Amino acid sequence: MEKKNTYWWRTIASFVLVLFTMPLGHALMILMEKFMDPVAVHYAGFIMGFVGLIMVIVGVFVKGDTRQTLWGLIGGLLFWTGWVEFLFLYYARRYGVPPEIEHGKVVTKPEYLIMPASFGLWMMVMTMYIFSTRNGCDFITWIQEKLFGKRKNKIVVQPMTHHTSIITFMELNMILWAFYLLLMFCYDKNFLGDHHPVTYLIGISCFIGSLFMFRRQLHIAAWGANIRMAVATVIVFWTPVEILGRINFFKEFWVHPQEYGFLLLCILGAFILLLVYMWLKGAKKKRIAKQ
Repeated sequence: MEKKNTYWWRTIASFVLVLFTMPLGHALMILMEKFMDPVAVHYAGFIMGFVGLIMVIVGVFVKGDTRQTLWGLIGGLLFWTGWVEFLFLYYARRYGVPPEIEHGKVVTKPEYLIMPASFGLWMMVMTMYIFSTRNGCDFITWIQEKLFGKRKNKIVVQPMTHHTSIITFMELNMILWAFYLLLMFCYDKNFLGDHHPVTYLIGISCFIGSLFMFRRQLHIAAWGANIRMAVATVIVFWTPVEILGRINFFKEFWVHPQEYGFLLLCILGAFILLLVYMWLKGAKKKRIAKQ
C-alpha cells in the first residue's frame, strides 16, 4: 500500500489559527458588552456582521485558494458574531429574556436560551444541502448515501457553483450553528442537563472524533483545504471544552478578559502572525503558478 504523506506544520498551524478564534471571539463579545453602551453594542454588532458579509463577497473575487479561504474564515467569524450572536443578544434584551441562573451565577446568557428556536431554520438549510448539492462534507455525504443509496447520483447530480470564500463561510456558520444547538439541547434540563451522562458521552465522542478528523487533516497538502478542514476539526474539538467549562472543570480565561489580558494579547499576536504567514504563503503560491 502507498504511504500517504503527512503535513504536520500546515496542519498544526491551520488548527491553531482556527482554535485561537474561539477564545478571541468570546473575549471580544464580553469586552464590548462590558465597556460599551448597550445601544452602541448593537450598532457595532450590526456593522461587524455587515463588514463580515462584505469580506466574504470580496473573497469571491480574490485570486488563490488560500486567500479565498482566509477571507471566508474571517468574514464568516465577523458575520456570526455580529449578525447572529449580537442579534440574538439584541432581541433577548429588547423583550426581557432572563438568563439561566444557578446558585446565584449566570450559567446561560439570554441570547443562547433563545437560539434553539432557530432549529427549524437550520434544518431548512440542511435539507437544501442534503437533497440539492454534491459537496465535500463527509457528514452530509454519509447522510446522502444512507438516505438515497444507489439513487444518490440521480438525486444529487452536481455541486453548487464553487466559490471557496462562500464555501468556508457556509461551513463555519453551519457547523457553529449545529454545535450551539447541540450544546443548548444538552444543557437544557428539560432534555438532559449539563451533568447528564449523555452530555458527557457527547463531549467524549466529539473529542475522539476530533482526533480522527485531525489525523485526516494531516494528509491534506493544500493550505486552503487544510484550513477548511481545521474549521470542522476545531469546532468539534471545542465542544468538550465548552462542556468542561460549563461544569467548572477549569476556569475559562476567555470569559475573564480583564484578568487574563496578557494571555489573550499573546493569543491575538500569534493569531495575527499565523494569518499573515498563511496570506504570504498564498501569495507565493500564486506567483509560482504564474511563472
